[in-house]
Amino acid sequence: SMRCFPGLVLALSSLLGALALLQLSLYLRVPSRYGKHEERPCRRRGRLPARCAWFLQELPSFLLGICVSCKGPGCLASLGPPALLTFCMSVWDKTFIYPFFTRGRPFPLQLLFFGTLFCIYNGFLQGYYLIYCAEYPNDWCTDIRFTSGLLLFLLGMGINIHSDLLLRQLRKPGEVTYKIPQGGLFTYVSGANYFGEIVEWFGFAIATWSLPAFAFAFFTLCCIGPRAYHHHRYYLKTFTDYPKSRKALIPFIF
Repeated sequence: SMRCFPGLVLALSSLLGALALLQLSLYLRVPSRYGKHEERPCRRRGRLPARCAWFLQELPSFLLGICVSCKGPGCLASLGPPALLTFCMSVWDKTFIYPFFTRGRPFPLQLLFFGTLFCIYNGFLQGYYLIYCAEYPNDWCTDIRFTSGLLLFLLGMGINIHSDLLLRQLRKPGEVTYKIPQGGLFTYVSGANYFGEIVEWFGFAIATWSLPAFAFAFFTLCCIGPRAYHHHRYYLKTFTDYPKSRKALIPFIF
């Protein structure tokens, strides 16, 4: 049976942190080339429809979380399953809800491949730690870290889902043109959906108080934070009537 190897958790979490810094260095000045930041008109060759691509990319995280949790010894007495359920709840949205409503452009196969590899990696790391390594006191569910983290997680998830809904409503079926997002947190920032996702995973990290979760939250910040910044610059450049009071990612600050 599987058991906890702290050295493995430390190594995989450290690698995740290093990947986060690599993402930040690669895409802080130049955005990743998909969606509105593509340099040339979209070609169907070497691509999958956005709905299919997002589903395939996110599916491994959900399946790995479920599989690892089913094999955890005595896990019902620990915080592992509730925390893992929280993780799976968010991944469920990205795997089974978001892909079937998105109206994005066809997705490059190369990005899909690396995205899927990452989801396999991270899904295993989070599930493995929570089931086989995590140890919490019996009163952890009343600890300020768990309660505040869970509150942040739910708040971020709500912002993320609501922002995705507002983005979907911008386009009619078949449309691929970009429009100015309105309503919700988009009143204050260009990357409301990204802000929600970052808050969500930092909340998860605080609630579980685990190195892998903090490493993933940091990766999320370094990965989609710059994308929100580039979205903001794109909107300002493309739309002359874009609200100048909006920030890129953090309301009133940045």
